[in-house]
Amino acid sequence: MAIGNARALLLTSDAKRFPVIETDADIATGAEFLVAREPCFAKIIEVYGLPSSRRVENSLASLLKIVTEQLISLKAADAIWRHIETRLHPFEPHEILKFSPEDLQSLGLTRAKARSFQAIAMAIHSGELNFESLHQVPDQDVLAKLTALPGIGPWTADIYLLTALGRADACPAGDLALQLAAQDLFAMDGRPTPKAFLERAENWKPWRSVAARLLWSHYRGLKGLSQQVN
Repeated sequence: MAIGNARALLLTSDAKRFPVIETDADIATGAEFLVAREPCFAKIIEVYGLPSSRRVENSLASLLKIVTEQLISLKAADAIWRHIETRLHPFEPHEILKFSPEDLQSLGLTRAKARSFQAIAMAIHSGELNFESLHQVPDQDVLAKLTALPGIGPWTADIYLLTALGRADACPAGDLALQLAAQDLFAMDGRPTPKAFLERAENWKPWRSVAARLLWSHYRGLKGLSQQVN
């Protein structure tokens, strides 16, 4: 697809009020756009190919998993999440609310994350948060709604916007892996702050979530990690 058609695709996707990434073709279109804006992205594609969609379900379980992953390694988060799945599946809000903060901490969560689990479950139980309705909400309103919940900061909200809602222009500027990948790819003097990352990413609109996927591929390559994303 030609670069000139990139914005047209965005305007027509999701039938749809908000631009989303649904197919590999969407990622290819975004990548073509980005390479034209920022030729360094071509290096990533040449080595690793186009990135995967990294999509997950728009659900309570997905949001809780992202909260679990905050500020710890993916290996540690996976181990904790296995315990959580065993106890909390199928992730019904009223069932989660039966667990005390201490119960949740016994699964490997910090006190703050345990309280966040309860707050999220309560928001869903009360009707304050409805996952299906998020599909009808603009990006900034989704971010505002999520970050209003205890324990959910910009990183968690941005990752949810990108992976669960599939929005095409999500930008998790606070992600350490993205910062380190950008530092290397663009030969920056130091790791960019979230503010500096966002400034650089202005040139990537309206495909910042494809840029994030490419940078994650680059980071995994730098660390010798598999490009296969679970």
